[in-house]
Amino acid sequence: MDDLDEHDALAAYRDRFVGAGSSLVYFDGNSLGRPLAVTGPRLAAFVDHEWGGRLIRGWDEQWMDLPLTIGDELGATVLGAAPGQCAVGDSTTVLLYKMMRAAVAARPGRTEIVIDRDNFPTDRYVADGVARECGLTLRWIEVDLSAGVTPELLAGAVGAQTALVVLNHVAYRSAFLADVPTLTRIAHDAGALVLWDLCHSAGAVPVELDIWDVDIAVGCSYKYLNGGPGAPAYLYVAARLLDELVQPIQGWMGSHDPFLMGPTYTPAPGIRGFLSGTPPIVGMQAVRDMLALVGEAGMPAVRAKSVGLTSYAIEVADDLLGPLGVDLASPRDPERRGSHVTLAHPRMREVTAALWQRDVIPDYRDPGGLRLGLSPLSTSYAEVRRGVEAVRDVLVDLAP
Repeated sequence: MDDLDEHDALAAYRDRFVGAGSSLVYFDGNSLGRPLAVTGPRLAAFVDHEWGGRLIRGWDEQWMDLPLTIGDELGATVLGAAPGQCAVGDSTTVLLYKMMRAAVAARPGRTEIVIDRDNFPTDRYVADGVARECGLTLRWIEVDLSAGVTPELLAGAVGAQTALVVLNHVAYRSAFLADVPTLTRIAHDAGALVLWDLCHSAGAVPVELDIWDVDIAVGCSYKYLNGGPGAPAYLYVAARLLDELVQPIQGWMGSHDPFLMGPTYTPAPGIRGFLSGTPPIVGMQAVRDMLALVGEAGMPAVRAKSVGLTSYAIEVADDLLGPLGVDLASPRDPERRGSHVTLAHPRMREVTAALWQRDVIPDYRDPGGLRLGLSPLSTSYAEVRRGVEAVRDVLVDLAP
């Protein structure tokens, strides 16, 4: 374990995160990433100089373009997207609605949205609402909760009536890593559009949206992108679809001339036309710090560290927790696994509550799943071992 940290090429980056050097074991970076130490000063400087100093002039000087500027930074650093296809703003839920609604409108006459039963709840809820609003039917894919959507499963679900397929790049429960290019091709062969949810992948798992021929993608910035609680989401629309898709929430920021404030709405060309209301400028600041750090480390190195951490967690769990009846509910193959590991046991809800009292912070997902979210740049191998040992100790304490 000590050797793993000593030979970790990214170990020094851990010191750049607030609290990473404490004794607390943090296994929830896949829900809320630690803040970077430079982010506090950045926010203070923003309040003092940009907001406090420039006031309303900030909109003309840079804020109006910031959703697209950071969108391009996201595209270049972690999304594999050329400029002009990504924008930041709104919550994940709002962007999911906007893009699902735009996608089904672009496939008139088709009657189905295809989505799997283990898709993230928000995605399922939004898809259900869009289907009811538009008179469509949800076609459900039944999946193994310890895995995810395979090419065979998707091929059996899509057809001539499929308007849209909604998929997670990394399954929130199992960490199953989907085969994006293959699944996208299957949907395209059926004439459907695909929306990819990147919330549990971007910043920890390489993403190549342009190369993979992705249509639409949505993700959040508070997990592996460390933007902080409530940080804004982002969207990607492939350049070939920018003139075809029409987003349904017509707001002033997405109009061709926001300050004309004319009597009718005319959308701005390109990705700006997918904006709606005033963008959360303060909420975007921390994202830039993490993008700079990921760019410095490089996504190949980040992914290698992610594989190393999750593989080590599985190895230690097999050794310490397997004899206590704990099963792995994530793929063993690192090529099919994101950056978290789920361990299954009937008493994991109780275990999670007890661990939080010991400053060991995983999270719990039914049925009986304890998730170890391992954020590559802020998690050490020693932290992984301490955390798994704590899981063992709690299970032993709970035993009759």
